[in-house]
This record gives sequence, C-alpha cells and structure tokens, in this order.
Amino acid sequence: MPGQVIGYVRVSSADQNPERQILAIRSATGAEPDRWFTDHSSGSSTDRPALAAMLIHVRDQDVIVVASMDRLARSVVDLDQLVTRLTRQGVTVRFLKEGLTFQPAAQADPLAVFQLQVMGAFAQLERALIRDRQREGIEAAKDRGVYRGRARRLSPEQVVAAKAEVSSGVPKTVVARRLGIARQTLYDALSTPSAAE
Repeated sequence: MPGQVIGYVRVSSADQNPERQILAIRSATGAEPDRWFTDHSSGSSTDRPALAAMLIHVRDQDVIVVASMDRLARSVVDLDQLVTRLTRQGVTVRFLKEGLTFQPAAQADPLAVFQLQVMGAFAQLERALIRDRQREGIEAAKDRGVYRGRARRLSPEQVVAAKAEVSSGVPKTVVARRLGIARQTLYDALSTPSAAE
C-alpha cells in the first residue's frame, strides 16, 4: 500500500499567512495532500508541536512536501538531523524551492548528504545576510531621522473614530494614511472589539 503525501507548513507567528506555502505544495503534488501539519513558530528550534506530531505520524513510504528547507529547519545541523531521521524511517522528503528530493536510499549516499548540507548552509547564510541588511537599513533610517520603530497602536478613541469612518464608506487605506499607521495595524484594530462598544 503506498504511503501518504504529507504537507508541512511553518510560519514564524500566528498572524502570518501560510497560504503561499499551501498553494505551492498543492500545485507541486497536483492534489490535496492526505495530511497537513502547520506550525506557527520560529524555525530556530525543532521543538514545534506540528513537527513533533508529524514525526510521530509518518510511516515507511510516506512523502513529506515542504515549500523550502528553511520551513523545516533553520540550522544546517537541525535540517541534516531531521532529513536523516525521516529517510531512515523510509520517508521521502521534498523541498520545492530548492528542487531537491531526499529518498530513503539517499541517506546512505554521501553526495546527497553533502548536497543537503551545502543547500542548508546557503539558506542559513542568506537569512543572516537579510538580518544584517535589515539592521543596516534601520541604522541608516535612524541616522536620517526617518525610522519610526514599531507600528504604533491606536487609542480606544481612535479605534472608535476609525470604525465610524470605515462604516460610513471611507476607504481603509485613507483612514490608515490619515492616522499615520500601516493598513495591517488598522485592520487589527478594527477586528478587535473596543471598550467603548
């Protein structure tokens, strides 16, 4: 009996949308996977509830499909350990972005192990470079006096006024611009009941 196709998705926080990863996995498999496991937590640790459940669930001949390596693990060591563990269990692991598939026989193939470690190291380096560029960008913005820091929150009175404007037909983009906040900040405020209501 053939194994299951399993989709594994991870986003860093509860408010991030996993839809892009889900669509990529559906497109790659040509159908709905038999089972989904979704984590809403950082990839810096392998201590994640859905990952733990998936590791218990998978069986010989199952195929795990992941949008990219950094969704499964962020460190080369964790990535190597997870893929090695899964392939030893007879599970195939596919990484869509990198175009790599690791099959049970591959765990004995030194070239496949090397390829996994090199690709994982590149992904880890890319994340470090992105963090450095973000930090440099923030420092440059502070020097120019244009860095605002985290998005500010609205007062309860502002939330009530914003809700009134939106219900009277003023576009949310216009309301957000007038308040000097990001649209997402406005959406979050509008979806939360205020004390004045």
